[in-house]
Amino acid sequence: MTDKSNHAGVPQVWRNVVQIVVAAVAMTATLPGRTHGLGLITEQLLVDLSLNSLEFSQLNLISALVGSLLSLPTGWLIDRWSIRNVLVCVTLLLGGSVWAMAGVTNWWQLLICLTLVRGLGQSALSLASIAVIAKWFERGVGISMAIYAVLLTFGFIASVLGLGSAIEAVGWARAWGMMGWIIMAIGLVFMYAVQQRNFGPESVASSKPTLPSSANDPSTAWSVRQALQTPTYWILLLSASLFNLVWSSVTLFNESIMREKDLDASQAVEMMAILTGVGLLANLIGGALANRRTMMRLQSVGLVLLAAGLLTWAKADGLFAARCYAALIGASGGLITVVFFSAWREIFGYREWGQLQGGAQLATVLASATGPLLIAHSHRTSSSYHDFFTILGIVSLIVAFISWQRPPDAK
Repeated sequence: MTDKSNHAGVPQVWRNVVQIVVAAVAMTATLPGRTHGLGLITEQLLVDLSLNSLEFSQLNLISALVGSLLSLPTGWLIDRWSIRNVLVCVTLLLGGSVWAMAGVTNWWQLLICLTLVRGLGQSALSLASIAVIAKWFERGVGISMAIYAVLLTFGFIASVLGLGSAIEAVGWARAWGMMGWIIMAIGLVFMYAVQQRNFGPESVASSKPTLPSSANDPSTAWSVRQALQTPTYWILLLSASLFNLVWSSVTLFNESIMREKDLDASQAVEMMAILTGVGLLANLIGGALANRRTMMRLQSVGLVLLAAGLLTWAKADGLFAARCYAALIGASGGLITVVFFSAWREIFGYREWGQLQGGAQLATVLASATGPLLIAHSHRTSSSYHDFFTILGIVSLIVAFISWQRPPDAK
């Protein structure tokens, strides 16, 4: 293993800290490409471009689906190019796209810019951000990813508050343009801050490996084709997609969901706070427990918590039940997020990690886009969210059972 950084004189612990912070900042910079970031400018944007909510929803869905495809070439580049180069290029392109979006004057310009912002932010930069840690830490990936998840949560909170204040002060276009410049400046900083160790993807043996006994052993790392032939890959993918489908649904329609239980807007905000707070604690617990041998079991526990939260909401009423629901969903998210960030590297190794994680990123983005459509259709059909929660709760239990029964080294 060789260290390609130019900071050999810096103590290792500080170099580790810098890489975690860089990764968290990179993920925070994806804010303009995420639903909660775009939600800050939607109303003003619609007025300026004379669009209605249905037209914008259609543009947003198209841009999210098309943009998600950038996960695949980004993963391919990460496997073959320096992560520093990928991260810097993607960040600069995202910043430029955000800046350009501030000047749109019609729907087709918006569609082009929105697709680039969605694709470069939610998909490409998210993947590159995770790669910073995956390509740096040889051991302790789980706890590193947990700390990273905690930092980026605070990063998102701070960036949302900052961007929201700027929009209120100077309008969406100027605030969005300034955000573009800030992201491009961050990209330039990454040129000097990002480091990468070489664990030897180029030295991987060409012989057919078995599932690696160590993610750090290049001679046993898996190729994409070999990984796709394992049930482990598909169980991980299904679990992460299932959670993202549920999460995007229950957070987007949180107030409406709470209203069905006769809870008001302030109590709906309380549920979001519980989701976030418990999720942060679960991130740290999951990170401390996560390693290659425990990944599938930890994922199973997360899915059981997800099922418990969904079924609690479906079967119980009142504020206490709602708090239990929020705590269970938050705990589930904390565990499953750590597994999603760590499992591909820990289980399948470095050989073609970028493409494996890129495929997973694509699947979860598609699931996130599908979830709100499913829950809205379910509510429109039955005038209640009950069926959606019940069905997804049962599905989560089934997937949890399968995951528990399938250790990562099973063929």
